[in-house]
Amino acid sequence: MDFILGLIADAFHYGLVIPMTNVLVAIARVCGGNFGIAIIIFTVVMRLVTWPLTASQYKASKAMQAIQPKLQALQKQYKGKDAKKLQSETMALYKEHGVNPLGCLLPMLVQMPIWIALYQVVNLTLGEAPESFVSLSQNLYPIPFVHTAVPLEQQFLIWNLGKNDALYILPIFVGLTMYVQQKMITPAPPQAQQLSAQQQQQQQTQQMMTWMMPLMFAYFTVTVPAGLGLYWAVSNLAGIVTQYFYLGRKVD
Repeated sequence: MDFILGLIADAFHYGLVIPMTNVLVAIARVCGGNFGIAIIIFTVVMRLVTWPLTASQYKASKAMQAIQPKLQALQKQYKGKDAKKLQSETMALYKEHGVNPLGCLLPMLVQMPIWIALYQVVNLTLGEAPESFVSLSQNLYPIPFVHTAVPLEQQFLIWNLGKNDALYILPIFVGLTMYVQQKMITPAPPQAQQLSAQQQQQQQTQQMMTWMMPLMFAYFTVTVPAGLGLYWAVSNLAGIVTQYFYLGRKVD
């Protein structure tokens, strides 16, 4: 088991962390050593690379919005009657219109390895201890263009990207922008009187998650280096812009 975990860790390090480190260092080299600008460019590039998944998420959200009247009609028809029949009819409705209720989660699952890798990249590239520079040099490709980029500029605007945001600006911004994204892709809930007690509880859980996810990521941003917080902030902002033009929906 330890051998398998070791292989997975090595594959993650050499297949994701080191390539991301070299790409970010190379971008920073082009940007005069500014790692903050490199993260912004990298974030935009990742948004473009993952656009097919993001578009699928938006498509699922639009499809969910489109079938809301039919879904509410089913909920009203079977309210307080046959819960299993309601579930069966709901799944049939999803299948008929090609809706996957879990389709909105896929882009986040894909992003998670990138977040973990970027956390390690920031710690590797912006470490202040003398041995950090040695470790970084050992993980750079033998390309003069990349090696001449270090040491990198840690300061970006008011933040030291290698340290936590002591002013809490990034955590607040990440939380707010994630909340806006959640609201934009969440279908309008049906009226409570049309739902059974179980469905009302599910609706309350969904509404709670709309708040919980932004609060969780705001807390995460407090605990991680500002470089990762900057990535989340720019990614959320780009997501809001693309969602606005793709979905054409404003926050209630």
